[in-house]
Amino acid sequence: MKFSNFLFPQAETPEDDSRVIDETLYEARLSDELGVEVLWLAEHHFDGICAYVDPVCFAAAIAATTTRIKIGFAVAQMSLHHPIRMAEQMALIDNISHGRLIVGLGRGTAYNIYDYQGYGIDPEEAQERLLESEEIMIGAWNGGNYVHDGKYWQIKLPLLRPRPFTKPHPPLIRACSGEASMVQMAREGRPFMMNVQTDDVTRHRMDLYRQTQRDCGYDDATIADNVDQSWVWRNIFVADTDAEAERVGVRLLEAQLEMRTRMRRRIYAEQGVSMVDMDTPSTPARVQQQHSLIHGSPDTVAEAIAAIDDIGVGGIIMSFRMGPMSIEVAEHSLRLFMEQVAPRFR
Repeated sequence: MKFSNFLFPQAETPEDDSRVIDETLYEARLSDELGVEVLWLAEHHFDGICAYVDPVCFAAAIAATTTRIKIGFAVAQMSLHHPIRMAEQMALIDNISHGRLIVGLGRGTAYNIYDYQGYGIDPEEAQERLLESEEIMIGAWNGGNYVHDGKYWQIKLPLLRPRPFTKPHPPLIRACSGEASMVQMAREGRPFMMNVQTDDVTRHRMDLYRQTQRDCGYDDATIADNVDQSWVWRNIFVADTDAEAERVGVRLLEAQLEMRTRMRRRIYAEQGVSMVDMDTPSTPARVQQQHSLIHGSPDTVAEAIAAIDDIGVGGIIMSFRMGPMSIEVAEHSLRLFMEQVAPRFR
């Protein structure tokens, strides 16, 4: 099982942005030094829940200042990107990093209407735009004289330059928040990323993912490779003792969840619009501490990680820095994990 760091840094105010961006670049270099497998980058706009905002620009900065670690998106909101521009940018970063890029794509946020409003995009178009964009990007990477006549884009492309470093193109992975989209990835024989779920749901979906591929005729080697490239997400906080992890980690997660709904509430109060039911909010696993946060001493965290390893997943997308956590606390947690937890699974 592979271990990765999801760089999802919160900046409470605009005055915090520059500092948090600098600290996140430091965290990326530290992750590279400690042997983390992948750095994942998010995309969220206008609210400070992801300080660097643009994973494409940030990936280029990381590629230029690291040497070994892979760089992936979890995810780029494709409804907000022009697919040819994105294909060019991905090819460039793939060259800068010498093949360390993982292109993780998603439709766009399912929670924050203001992301779409800021870009003048109808959220109802997001899934169609994702599918058409992915088709265009693959076509552009695969050769010259590419022509596309679709619903949202009409493209005539002589040749995309630079060509991707990885042939025929960087690996693609899709975020799947629901079971149906995960099943579709299984039918297509593709890896996927699973958002925060309970361990029971994670086991059910991974079993269904494998079985769906078997039913579609994929051989054992292909299924094993797809599982190896698939990822599940958890928040992680490692402290010297269980008591410290409980005292500090749970409070930070609660603060993070509060900030991630603040702008949503504001827009709903001002405009009366929301992508989620603000009057009777649901409680998915991602907002339930017992399911979304693995915390404790190295021994306790290792026990929880072993339960996920037993399910059979390719890797864990781990968010170490939560909410208003200082970079010093995040670094201590990351070091404890990589030095005292990760070696038990190698």
